[in-house]
Amino acid sequence: MTEDTQTPETAPSTNGPDVPPDHLAINPRSPFFDQDKLQRGIGIRFKGTVRTNVEEYCISEGWVRVQAGKTMDRKGNPLTLKLSGPVEAWYEDLGEGAPVAKKD
Repeated sequence: MTEDTQTPETAPSTNGPDVPPDHLAINPRSPFFDQDKLQRGIGIRFKGTVRTNVEEYCISEGWVRVQAGKTMDRKGNPLTLKLSGPVEAWYEDLGEGAPVAKKD
């Protein structure tokens, strides 16, 4: 039985200037908000499905936050649900074949 090992040269790129951060949020009050990165457009794949309704994600912890319908909390913020599973992110402005950030 052989073990498939990847060298740094053959490993997929999971960090660098063209890979999205590990944790990002669209809420400006969040410490994980970054306008410059969001303006590039972030694509999110959660459990193998591309999602367009993600409010916040964390690749290393394996979760996304999505809005729970049109329900608002008492401060007027949308209520969100935290869903657990594998998360992948990429910059949409790089087109097809963009480097994908994911947990190995």
